[in-house]
This record gives sequence, C-alpha cells and structure tokens, in this order.
Amino acid sequence: MQSLFEATGGFRILPHMIALAIAYLLALPIGWNREKNERSAGLRTFPLVAIATCGIVQATETILHGHPEGTARIIEGLMTGMGFIGGGAILKEGGSVRGTATAASLWATGATGAAVGLGAYDVAVMISLFTFLTLWLLTPLKDEGSEQPKAERAS
Repeated sequence: MQSLFEATGGFRILPHMIALAIAYLLALPIGWNREKNERSAGLRTFPLVAIATCGIVQATETILHGHPEGTARIIEGLMTGMGFIGGGAILKEGGSVRGTATAASLWATGATGAAVGLGAYDVAVMISLFTFLTLWLLTPLKDEGSEQPKAERAS
C-alpha cells in the first residue's frame, strides 16, 4: 500500500512556496497604490488575491495534468470569481460611481496570480507592471479632469 506521500508524488513545498512568494511580491505594488490612495481594498487584499489564485491553479495541477480543458475551467471560474469580488468594490454614490479602478485592479491581480500558478512568469510580471503603471501614471490625469466643474464636463 502506498503512503500518502508517495501517492501525491511527494511533498513539493519549495516550488509552490517560490511561486506563491512571486505572486505575493507582484501584487504588493498594486496593493500599496490602492492603500496609499485610501481605496476600499489595499495592501492586505491584493497579495491575498494573488496567492489565492496562484495557489488554486497550483493545487489543481496534479489532478488536471494532461487535461487542458479542466485547467481552462479552473481559470474561468477564478476569473469569474474575481469579477464578483471586484463588483463588491464598486460603489454608487448619488450620480457617481467609484471603485471601478480597484475592481479592475483586483481582477488583474487575480490574473497575475493565475499566470504565476501556470508558470507564465513573464505574463504575470507584465500584467502586474502594466496595472501598477496605469494606476500610478494615469491617476494624475484623471484627477485633472475631475477638477472641472460638472457643467464643463457635461459638454
């Protein structure tokens, strides 16, 4: 009779720990940006999203090995769930809507974690980098546009 250790192909903690750490680190700048701007999700939420999506992808890799359609379903479920979580960050206050950038950032962070879980580190780095740069570089442009009186913005 096989032991649990043998049946699972061994206890491979180091590769998973490295991938989870990379997902965590890639999410930190995004979480820092959201925290600094006092958004509803921040420095704790974004790394947790990244490690959760990475971990789910990695946890299912042994049972889905050789079944790309199964992997696709896992990714589809993760990204749908990220959309649901992001939806919770969107708030409607009177005639304005807030939180869409945070929601999109949560979704992108989920994609970053999933990419790391799949071993697509280059894709994960680029998603994280572009998300952070979008939040950091384009926010001043958005703030400039919102300083105009409502009558001017409507025209």
